[in-house]
Amino acid sequence: MTTRPTDSRTAFADAVRRAGYEVLPFPSTHDKVLAHVPVEVPLTVTTTEAKGLEPTLDLAVRLRAAGYRVAPHLAARLVRDKEHLTDIAARLGGAGVDDVFVIGGDATEPVGVFPDALSLLEALGDTGYTFGSVGIGGYPEGHPRIPDATLTQALQDKAPYATHVVTQLCFDAATTTRWASRVGLPVHVGVPGAVSRQKLIRVSAGLGLGQSARFLTKQQSMFWRFFLPGGYRADRLLDKLAPAFTGPLAGIHVFTFNDLEATEEWRQNLLARLS
Repeated sequence: MTTRPTDSRTAFADAVRRAGYEVLPFPSTHDKVLAHVPVEVPLTVTTTEAKGLEPTLDLAVRLRAAGYRVAPHLAARLVRDKEHLTDIAARLGGAGVDDVFVIGGDATEPVGVFPDALSLLEALGDTGYTFGSVGIGGYPEGHPRIPDATLTQALQDKAPYATHVVTQLCFDAATTTRWASRVGLPVHVGVPGAVSRQKLIRVSAGLGLGQSARFLTKQQSMFWRFFLPGGYRADRLLDKLAPAFTGPLAGIHVFTFNDLEATEEWRQNLLARLS
């Protein structure tokens, strides 16, 4: 087990060094990752109702073959049945993929027997394949359509099947830190990387109502925090979170929106500032 630094600046720098990138399964993503992302950076690949699971699984397998540690999003409502889940697990396991990130998904109605992340997590153990890392999502600011008590209970129910939690975006460092201190799993804080506002709008439009594109609507103040002049800078948010990397925060999860070259340059510049 790795011992985390006790000095906040050292712990912050260590978290930036180990930060993971979330990417979107577009046709150009594989080549962009190879061109701009060091192989030691862990990756997650999103999924959307519009595109289905196949682009996510295909990209995850290809990136793993290129040497990356990669966790595909498994959207429960897009998995038909236990046989389908077993096929997915076998495909990933056969390709050397040891990480998954389990979500409910955006589909209004499930295509099969899994209505939510918990039901898929419960069935995953029966596939005959064991994944070393299983991530689940968390909501520090709550969810506009789900009562807080329901979110809390869902997280408690899913926790025994997971190794860590990745937060949805929250621009209030104190809120994130308080929430993380109450979670009994390692918490990786979700932040946007060096993504321009114009790029974010274009990507969101291209994804329709996909998981990553809808993040602006999930927190009440998020749209205004991001789009007002001077409203958001990744460095500013992370600087405020820095002390928490000696405590409740275990890592950084960067929503890149495939702006990979700029995001990696931003990360390297941040590391240089912290060195």
